[in-house]
Amino acid sequence: MKDTIFLGSSKDDLRAFPEDARRACGIELYQVQFGLDPSDWKPMPSIGVGVREIRVRAGGAFRVIYLASRPEGIYVLHCFQKKTHQTTQSDIDLAKTRFKQIGVNHDRHC
Repeated sequence: MKDTIFLGSSKDDLRAFPEDARRACGIELYQVQFGLDPSDWKPMPSIGVGVREIRVRAGGAFRVIYLASRPEGIYVLHCFQKKTHQTTQSDIDLAKTRFKQIGVNHDRHC
């Protein structure tokens, strides 16, 4: 089982989700920790190699952008509620910035 490493405000952002969305995202991340794919995901190559997005619908559209290919753990780059059909550029830019931080420094939380 891999550790979960939250970058920036991603852990607080996830905790701010409504209970159903937070629980669903937690279950999906738990699966990823054991090397399984989430039930609904898509690759996010525009952010970085190996980056994926967990997609949860629970009273709205919620997203968790993460990287699972590193041996030290699952990096959660960004958690947010999606309010438009397309992911906003600011959400993509924030995830890219955090992706670039991997290997430089990180805040480990399980």
